[in-house]
Amino acid sequence: MLKYNICFVKRGDEILLLNREKASWMGCWNGIGGKLEPMESPRAAMIREIEEETGIEAYELYFKGLVTWTGEDFDFGGMYAYVAEVPESYDYVTPRKTDEGILDWKKIEWIMNEDNVGIVSNIPRTLPFMLNDAHCYNHHCVYEKGQLLKLIQSLITSDIESNEKERGQYLQTYSDSSKILNS
Repeated sequence: MLKYNICFVKRGDEILLLNREKASWMGCWNGIGGKLEPMESPRAAMIREIEEETGIEAYELYFKGLVTWTGEDFDFGGMYAYVAEVPESYDYVTPRKTDEGILDWKKIEWIMNEDNVGIVSNIPRTLPFMLNDAHCYNHHCVYEKGQLLKLIQSLITSDIESNEKERGQYLQTYSDSSKILNS
């Protein structure tokens, strides 16, 4: 079971990002998210995290897949990925200081700029799929010495979000195969 979730709150051509004040990704702009509580479904955890971190309660929430990772200094891990859409006219004033960091709306064009070194490294390569593709993917990130070495995107079924058995089987198989691929 994955321990984390992440959400990109979209308003027109902007995404609400968090500049994190804590590890991991301290000092980088990232999506909203956190840890799942014991026995909490991925969707329930994401709804709770959005409310806790932003106070936003009215949105359309879409499951977009998984972001998983392996690296030489850590084991297989990952998070459930979501996009939440609010109307373009939604009034949410930023920047806004929170316990986690600073929330601010960022233009998608700014997020995707190849010269932007202040964004979590996998976001420019995964966000276009989440925003523009109706399918769900596992975006598997392979890190070496803290740097994103490669990204492997695999089509997955949306049932992984809600079907515990299917999710468990997929994650076990994927975890085992990614260990072999990365060794």
